[in-house]
Amino acid sequence: MNDSTARVRIFDTTLRDGEQSPGFTMSAAQKIRFAHALADLGVDVIEAGFPNSSPADFNAVKTIASEVRGASIAALARCHAGDIEACAAALQPAAAPRIHTFISTSPLHRQHKLNMSREQVIEHTIMGVSLARKYVDDVEFSAEDALRTEREFLVEVFNAAIEAGARTLNVPDTVGYTTPQEIRTLFEYLRANVKGADGVVFSAHCHNDLGLAVANSLAAIEGGARQVECTINGIGERAGNAALEELVMALRVRGGYYSAQTGIDTTRLLSTSRLLSRITGNQVQRNKAIVGANAFAHESGIHQHGMLKNRDTYEIMRPQDVGWDDSQLVLGRHSGRAAVASRLRHLGFVLDDAQLDQVIADAKALTQTQHTITDRDLQRLVEGEKFGPGWRISALSLTDYGQHTRAHVDLSDPEGQHIMQSAQGDGPVAALFAALAQATGVDFELESYEVHSMGVGADARGEANLSARIDGEAMTGQGTSRDVLEASAIAWLDIANRVLRSRDAVPQKRVAMT
Repeated sequence: MNDSTARVRIFDTTLRDGEQSPGFTMSAAQKIRFAHALADLGVDVIEAGFPNSSPADFNAVKTIASEVRGASIAALARCHAGDIEACAAALQPAAAPRIHTFISTSPLHRQHKLNMSREQVIEHTIMGVSLARKYVDDVEFSAEDALRTEREFLVEVFNAAIEAGARTLNVPDTVGYTTPQEIRTLFEYLRANVKGADGVVFSAHCHNDLGLAVANSLAAIEGGARQVECTINGIGERAGNAALEELVMALRVRGGYYSAQTGIDTTRLLSTSRLLSRITGNQVQRNKAIVGANAFAHESGIHQHGMLKNRDTYEIMRPQDVGWDDSQLVLGRHSGRAAVASRLRHLGFVLDDAQLDQVIADAKALTQTQHTITDRDLQRLVEGEKFGPGWRISALSLTDYGQHTRAHVDLSDPEGQHIMQSAQGDGPVAALFAALAQATGVDFELESYEVHSMGVGADARGEANLSARIDGEAMTGQGTSRDVLEASAIAWLDIANRVLRSRDAVPQKRVAMT
């Protein structure tokens, strides 16, 4: 790092702000496991929890403070004596403890949340920071809802916090209200007007209610922030926090513009993201920047052609830099001649123009029954094998029996025969997949299952995405329909058709008694 490049601290609040949001609650053991992963990732500060909120949170923070090294361990407290004392007790085993204390400062919060005057807010700030400094040297103070606080009052509060002993001043956009230009100028104003500003670190904590959390965090860095508070996968209250992986890679890719860098080991971003998904059961969307399944995948023929010529045409970073093995040229209905020819050469096939045209035509036909074309599919097409239409859904219905559901499916097999089957499960999806497995003779364990709504009203359609690992090979399936369950069945058959073709076998047909 040269003299003109700023070092930006990464304060990760996945285990506090992220974990307290609906659907992301973690057990103590899970929080400890993830804290170790954050330390390995290279974050500077891990906000482990809010000790006074519950005995479970207290114990989790204390265990993390005991076990995790390589990062400062922070705990959150209101400017209340009880909160601060709980933080001090939980952080006692930490090698580098930080108490993070806060109070609301905006007129809206002062009136409707705290019922306090400006003077009372300043008194509580001084009390909270002073008490925290009796227990630890590293105290961070946050002015909650800072972006909707009067600028001159924010200066008064921060002046008081510094005088009481705060080393880090956090400026939270608590409700995701600000814009990049506004937050940049606010940081410039605070650094110019807060007494002792040169002796503290200014921090940004941005929420994503308007989809601007990362952009606002980057603007805050332009304004002088040298700590950013963020979360893995951008989880957090409401629409979430600034996504750590997006922020870090923006600083890395655009380092010449921002003249700032972090200490994050970016090659661990993908594995850390996936660990969080496994722990919480919440997968990131496929088109999520940096860690989404499509982040380095290309199916469009135009894009694939450019990638084959020079990957810089359509990629601004190396997939290996964030933990991916490589880019993916996905062969599907949108793929072009160049991508198919390149993949065939990789497999050892050199075809003349007429042969290549035939393989491409056959591959396009195959995409009518499966979403992507595998290497094995290409090999069999080159060898002259003609694929049948595969299994298709003709009809399905569900019957609810209280705690259980029975699914009934009518499928068309590769020879055009109708196969009917029914199965029972704990819910409609489990019953549907069980019936499909019995009808086709294919069974596999799913790694993930996601459904999305596309459009609204009468034009709305459901999209289902599945992923599974079969005999060591990762497979994905996709289905779209006006009915979400039918879309799920199509996605399941997308995988099943490829499994059956790879086995070079047509399953025995059977008709189940319903």
